[in-house]
This record gives sequence, structure tokens and C-alpha cells, in this order.
Amino acid sequence: MSIDLMKVQQVPNRIVAAWAKNDAESFAKVFTEDGTLILPGGVFLKGREEIRAHMAELYQDTYKGTTVTGTPQMIKPLSDTAVVLITTGGVVAAGAKEPSADEAIRATWLLVEKDGQWLITAYQNTPLGD
Repeated sequence: MSIDLMKVQQVPNRIVAAWAKNDAESFAKVFTEDGTLILPGGVFLKGREEIRAHMAELYQDTYKGTTVTGTPQMIKPLSDTAVVLITTGGVVAAGAKEPSADEAIRATWLLVEKDGQWLITAYQNTPLGD
């Protein structure tokens, strides 16, 4: 297998950059057209448009002024065009430097390479807990 691990590790940075601008469109474009996003509280979104609409709503209220972090902890290649990426991070409140204990998460990202770009095809996170 020949995977450019640097490109894989940049996927969370693309999410971080989109979030910093509260840019739901750029956030959604990091996902495949049929990508899924699963979050605590029963959130299950399918496809870029559902993901974009959900994030646009959150950026107007709940996540307005926040940032997000995601630090790769493990990369598990599945093939030349698919990897599992495990990250830790979370939502960072305005003025804070890191996620609070309530916002700290571990995430699983299933990434696929399409046309030379790594995209999220499935994402799920869970609270880190105490």
C-alpha cells in the first residue's frame, strides 16, 4: 500500500479551517457526496446537503464563535484509497484554548481518496468522558 499519510493527516485541518470561518459549505465539501456524520444525541446525517444544512444552523447559534480541534492519534490503512483515522479533540468555546471536559471527543473518520483528494465518507465521535 502506498498512502500519502501527510495528505490523510490534513483532513482534520480542513475541517478545523472551515469551522474557524463558520463555513458550512466548506465543511460539507470535506465529505463525499454520500458521506455520513454521526454525533452524540442521535444525530445521523446523510450526504453533503444534510451535513451543510445542519452545520449552517449550528454556526448561527450553538457553535457561533467556537473553534474545533482534531489531532490524529492513529491511521489504519485499509487499502490504497481507504483509511481509518482516529483523532482526539473537540469544540473549543470562544476565548478558550482547548475543549472543555464536556466537549472533548474521540472520533473515527473513514476516509477515501477520490481524484487525488482525501474525503470523509463516514465520521462518528463520542465523548472522552472523565
